[in-house]
Order: sequence, then structure tokens, then C-alpha cells
Amino acid sequence: MATTDSTGDTSALAETLRGRATGAAQAWHPGAEVTRVEPLTGGSSSLTFTAELRGVPEEQRKVVLKVAPPGLAPVRNRDVLRQARLMRALHDQPGVPVPPVFFEDAGDPPDVPPFLAMGFVPGDCVEPMLIEERDPAAFPAIRSRALDAAAVLAALHRVDPARAGLGDEPVVGLKDEIDRWTRAFTTVPADLQGDYEECARALLATMPSAMAPTVNHGDYRLGNTLCRDGRVTSVIDWEIWSVGDPRIDVTWLTFFTDEAHHPGAPGNGPSGMPTARELLDAYTDAGGPDLPDLAWFDALTRYKEAGATALLIKRGRKSGRLVPEMARMAPALPVLLNEARELIGA
Repeated sequence: MATTDSTGDTSALAETLRGRATGAAQAWHPGAEVTRVEPLTGGSSSLTFTAELRGVPEEQRKVVLKVAPPGLAPVRNRDVLRQARLMRALHDQPGVPVPPVFFEDAGDPPDVPPFLAMGFVPGDCVEPMLIEERDPAAFPAIRSRALDAAAVLAALHRVDPARAGLGDEPVVGLKDEIDRWTRAFTTVPADLQGDYEECARALLATMPSAMAPTVNHGDYRLGNTLCRDGRVTSVIDWEIWSVGDPRIDVTWLTFFTDEAHHPGAPGNGPSGMPTARELLDAYTDAGGPDLPDLAWFDALTRYKEAGATALLIKRGRKSGRLVPEMARMAPALPVLLNEARELIGA
């Protein structure tokens, strides 16, 4: 949920945003005016609002504002302007649906946070593996959406970063990926760490050769897409995008399937998701590259999941807003690390 302080009061920020967004909108479309700004449920690294505009074409009258948290430097996953740059670079790429970015404002961080304004794309945003109540009648649509998401991922990985204007982005190597989540483990309480150091050493010792770098979403799964009628209408939540090995995205997607036994799932019943093999086939059929050494990336995915979840649990405990899904996953963190080691024979 979007919050600006411990009480969750967003009214003051929303009113400030209305004026700032009007100024930025007028530079984009003379005569535009923002008439209403309201908080929207969003992620933990930025604040999300909807805004209504007048003086613009009807299809542009509703926008989504993503705002860096006030009081914090807008860096890494809080860098909303970097997300805007990426979405602009991808907007005309074949087969990669992303929201259009209309305007943005750099603000004066950290006290006046930057924001981006993107088009409102209708659609359902659901992670089938993580929902409590599952309706078998929805399974055909879920299956279709997931297979389409695999094809969209193949299209994303066909984008040449340099030709898309992203040639100055550093390539995140496999060691960098391991090190990122190792650093995360060092910041969490001991009961959330497990034997992360041994797992990291095993990953480093068995690291395969990297593939040609592609644009990676970083958290690619159905829960970070909008869907309608069995198709993906938009890929959203680009907070941790990077340029790196495509297998990082692919094995993250396949981790949210029934046979992966995701520890955040509320039960063991079917979700409607295709198998990992079906997703991989859909990816390659849509033009994705061949993917060797996937077992190692399945291990890295579990290491990443354990590290990222440990961070979320730490933050949830500190804020007093630990959601049930995260509470369920706490005992599973050492299990994920053990699974990672088993996958690479360590």
C-alpha cells in the first residue's frame, strides 16, 4: 500500500502532486490540468497514485503516477526516472507491451521526490501461485496468459540494448547477481540468514558462462503484468530492470509454477499455471534463444528469492505490517538455500 509515513497518510503528498503534475502535464500537453490524485495499491519501493486529467484526449485522461518515496535518495529500485527511460525505450519494440510514459518531473530529492506519469492500462494483475482462493473456471485464462507472458519475455530478450538507446547501461554479470543478494543477507537478522555464505560460495564455484546480455525485467512473472482475455496487455513494475543474462528472467518466471512449490503459495492445489517445460517451449517457439545450464539459474533464483524475501520480512517487522504471505515464507528461507545447493550438486 502506498504510504508516506507510519500512519499511511498520503493526502498531503497527493495534493502536492496535483500541482506538480499539472505543471509537468502542461509542458507535455498545453492546457492539460490534473484534477484529482488518489493513492493506488503499489509496490514497496515507490508510491503509486492514479490521476485524472482534463484538457487532453479521452484516452489520456487517466494516468498512473509513480513517485519515489519522499526523504530517500531516488536510487536503485527507487529511481523512477530510470524506469521511465526504460519504458520509453521499449514502447515501440515489437511484442513488448509497456505503458506509455507521458511526462515526468525530476523534483528536488530527497524532500521533493521525482515522479513519472504513464498511461493507465486496464487489465487484471494476479499472481496465480499466491492467491488464496482458486477458481478452476479461471484456469484456461491463466494458462493462456502465462504462455503469452513467455512469448512476451522472448520479445523483450530480442531487444538489442544498444539499438534501443540503452547502450550505456552496465552489464550485470552473474557474479554481480550473486553478490547483490549476498549483500542483502548481510543486512537482515540472523534468523533470516540461514547458511547463505555456503550457498553463495557454491554458486560462485559452479558459475556457468554468461550468454549475450539482454534487457531483463528482474521480477518477471504474471503478477507484474496486466492481462485481458488471456493475453498480456502490459508489463509493469520495472524497478529492478537491468542488462544481463536472459536466463535470470526465464527461471524467475518458471519458479512461479506448480511443480516449483513456491514457498509463498497458500497450498499445494493447482493454480492453472502451465508447467515450466511448457513455458520454456513457448519462450523458444517465440524466438527466445536456447538456454543451457538452467539448473544453475534455478539455484540462483532460489538464492535470490530467499534474499529478497528476507529483506521484505525485515521491513515488514520494522513497520508492523508483515503480510501473511511473508510470514508464511520465513521458515522456508533455509529450505530455499538447501534447494539451491542441491540443484548445483553442492
